[in-house]
Amino acid sequence: MSIQDQVHTAREAAYKLAVATEKRRNEILIAMGGLLSQEREAVLEANARDAETARKADLAGPLYKRLVLSDRKVETMIESLRSVVALPDPIGGQEAKRELDGGLLLTRVRVPIGVIGVIFESRPDALVQIASLGIKSGNAVILKGGSEAKETNRVLHALFARAIVEAAPELAGALQLVETREDIKAVLALDDEIDLMIPRGSNELVRFIQQNTRIPVLGHADGICHLYVDSGADEVMAGALAKDSKTQYPAVCNAIETLLVHESVSSMLPSIVATMPEVEIRGCERTRTVVDCLPADEDDWSTEYNDLVLSVKIVDSLEDAIAHINRYGSHHTDAIVTHSSEAADQFLRRVDSSSVLWNASTRFADGFRYGLGAEVGISTGKIHARGPVGLEGLTTTQYRVVGAGHLVADYAEGRRSFTHRELG
Repeated sequence: MSIQDQVHTAREAAYKLAVATEKRRNEILIAMGGLLSQEREAVLEANARDAETARKADLAGPLYKRLVLSDRKVETMIESLRSVVALPDPIGGQEAKRELDGGLLLTRVRVPIGVIGVIFESRPDALVQIASLGIKSGNAVILKGGSEAKETNRVLHALFARAIVEAAPELAGALQLVETREDIKAVLALDDEIDLMIPRGSNELVRFIQQNTRIPVLGHADGICHLYVDSGADEVMAGALAKDSKTQYPAVCNAIETLLVHESVSSMLPSIVATMPEVEIRGCERTRTVVDCLPADEDDWSTEYNDLVLSVKIVDSLEDAIAHINRYGSHHTDAIVTHSSEAADQFLRRVDSSSVLWNASTRFADGFRYGLGAEVGISTGKIHARGPVGLEGLTTTQYRVVGAGHLVADYAEGRRSFTHRELG
C-alpha cells in the first residue's frame, strides 16, 4: 500500500472514529492492554533485537536509554492504557451555550482534529501513548518511529491493529505505521489529508518538519530547562530537587540543563553538587571559585545535553535568573526553589515557559504525572495547545447552530433582533 493510500485509509477511518461511542473507543484500548500483557515476551524480544543493532551501531547514550524496554516499562505502558481508558471522554463536551434569539440556539463543542501525524525518535513506548490518546480522542494517527526501534514499533503497531480488529473492526486503518525517511517526505506533502503534525525528538527533527510541510506543526525543538535556587531556599531541598531534576532520567526533555543559584546562597553549591557526583559540572567563573569544575562557555547556556552534564551559574538576583531563563531557555519547563511566596509568585508569572514549578522537580512536567493519562508530546508554542499535550490538546471546537427557519435578512432589515443570552 502506498503512503497516499495509507493516509487516505486513515482519513476514512477518522470519519468513523469521530462518531464512535466512548465505549467503543475504550474497548480498543482495553483490548490493547490485554494483548500487550499477553505478548509481552514478543515485545521484549523485538526490543532486544533493536537494542543489539543500536549497540553495534554505537547509538548515542541518551537515545539508547530511551530505546531499551524492560518488564517494568511494558507494565507502565499497560498502566498508561488503563489510565487513558479512565479519563473522561474529550469528545462532545459542551463549552458554551447561547441563545441568539428565540428558537435560535448556538453551542460550542469539542470534536476530534481528524488525522494526526506523529514522528517520534527512540522511545517505542511513545507509540503506545500516542496511539492510545489518538484513539480515545477520536483521531486517526499516522505513526513514524525512529529506525533504531523499527522491530519494536512493528510489533506494537501490529498489536494495536489486532486490538482494533478484535474490538471495533469498522475502525480498521485508524492507526498507520510508516518507516522510512522517504515515507516522511510523502506524508509531509499530504496537507489536504493530514490535519496536524507532532514531532517528538531532536531539535533538528522538529525544525526539519516545520520547514518542510504546510501542515500545522505542534511541538518543541529544545528542552533547555532550569532550576533556580533563590535566596530563600532550603539547602537540603535544593540539593534533592537538583539531583532529581538532572539525574532521575537525564535523557529526557524535562531534565534540567542549567542550575542557577542566587549569590547569597552560593555557599550551598558544594553540597548541591555533592548530591550528584556522576554529573559533569560546567560552571561560570564565580561558580568555579566555589566548586571545582570545568569552565562553562556561552554555548553551554543554550545547550540541551540530554546527558549527565550540568551548567551552573551564580546570579545576583531573582530578576537576573528570570532574564537568563527567558533569554537562553526553550520555554519548556523551569523551576524555582524558595520559601518566599513573593519570589515564587514573581517567578511563576514572569518566566515564559509552558510549565513553571515551585519547590518541585522539573521531571513532573509530563502528561501522565499531570493526570492527562499520557501525552503525545510537549508543546512550547502558544497556539492551540501548550505544555504536555493530552486528550484535550487533540481536540478542537465546532460551533453548532439550531434554528427554526431563521433568516439573516430578518435581522439585517430590522424585523428581528438578537438576544445573545448566555445559557450556561
